[in-house]
Amino acid sequence: MVAILRLILVAIIGVIFLGGVPFIVHGEEFYKDKSIKFIVGYSPGGLFDTFTRLIGRHFSKHVSGNPIVIVDNMTGAGGIILGNYLYHQAKPDGLTIGAWATPLVLQQLMGTEAIKFDGRKFGYLGAPGAEDAVCALNEASGIKTAEEWFTAKRPVKIGAIAPGTSTSDVPKLVHAAIKLPMQIVEGFKGGAEARLAVETGELDGYCGSWQSVKLAWRQAVNAGKIRLVLQLTLKPHREIEHVPLAINYAKSDEARKLLRIISVYRNPYIYSVPPSTPKDRLQILQKAFMSSIGNAELLSDAKKSNLEIEPIDGPTIANSIESLYELDSATIAKLKEILVVRK
Repeated sequence: MVAILRLILVAIIGVIFLGGVPFIVHGEEFYKDKSIKFIVGYSPGGLFDTFTRLIGRHFSKHVSGNPIVIVDNMTGAGGIILGNYLYHQAKPDGLTIGAWATPLVLQQLMGTEAIKFDGRKFGYLGAPGAEDAVCALNEASGIKTAEEWFTAKRPVKIGAIAPGTSTSDVPKLVHAAIKLPMQIVEGFKGGAEARLAVETGELDGYCGSWQSVKLAWRQAVNAGKIRLVLQLTLKPHREIEHVPLAINYAKSDEARKLLRIISVYRNPYIYSVPPSTPKDRLQILQKAFMSSIGNAELLSDAKKSNLEIEPIDGPTIANSIESLYELDSATIAKLKEILVVRK
């Protein structure tokens, strides 16, 4: 009897260990000899692309199995092409990570037909940092201050990527709220192209993140060739406290409400995997993302590149996305009136 019990016990232990090994190996060693691809929905050279390539250089060290990490770009329609690709075509195997912008969810809520995804169904890894929007005009515009902009004799041409990106939506909200004379010129593949058009005089200015502006234009700002005219945030960035806030020029509660919506765009750099990605792989990637962002080597590299790191984890991003679906119908209707392109 004792011998039989021993045999049964050995069999149970064998089932536990041998049966459990494939799952453990699958969870921890799946990425061995694999390649993870980060796909950026915007052009090379922009802030989002720069962030992603920085993360890509460190990411593998924080994933068991040390997979190869590749960074690629899939430009078009302000990130919509990538969002649709992730949702419908990319395999949900934990090997494809998309880098796109939170404001596209607002576009979906407003009924933009080109968007074929539900933001609640992606798996979110996190976000590397915040974006503090500022409007910067070139010397040729002749405008040095917000007051001069308000009295400009012609609309100021502002370069933008496409609806659903902060470069497009944020200046539209500002225009609707405080009536600054501006003409928003969309169609640039990324912020780098829009800024180049400002440098060549094709455009007057660019409303994007201070983080990207100082990365590309610090010397031009110091030389007065690029002028910081207006901050589009609710509180001033510590480095440019002298630049006035747009909300200080708001003359109604509706105007202030529109400008507060800009806070949705403050954390636009989100990283996600396709819907139905196995939970264990999503958790591995979430942990690797936050470990990469918090790593001393990455932070040192970020400092050398003047990149600000203010990490947000995946579950927090998911909750933030979920909250957008709770906006009331009146607010969505107003946003649709301002932001949706009319054919």
